Amino acid sequence: MKRRKSSSPKPTEVELKILHVLWTLRAATVREVHNALADEHGKRYSTTLKMLQVMQAKGLVLRDDSKRPQVYRAANSQRVTQKQLVNDLVLRAFSGAAGKLLVQALSSHRVSAEEMAEIKQLIERLEKESS
Repeated sequence: MKRRKSSSPKPTEVELKILHVLWTLRAATVREVHNALADEHGKRYSTTLKMLQVMQAKGLVLRDDSKRPQVYRAANSQRVTQKQLVNDLVLRAFSGAAGKLLVQALSSHRVSAEEMAEIKQLIERLEKESS
């Protein structure tokens, strides 16, 4: 099976945590990102700065140099990034079978009533589209 090339690099676990901060704050300085993660990780400011520089080089974040201190923001929305990660997981771990991923996810994790209603609506919509 031919693998589809991802349109952007996949973030590491630490990079995802930084992206979560940026998605929440919309944009942030290195200090703001560092402070948001410091309690959890205990990393040094210079480590946070280096991570953001690496993420910028990978195209995961954008930096606004017109302000001092510079402000970083996520290059893609949370939804776009999640979709890329899920697509990659479906291809790599489930041989392209999205249904198998869904069955595994639903059997492995508790789903709220609200999430279940959303899943049902999606299934109904997909059934109508395939008819």
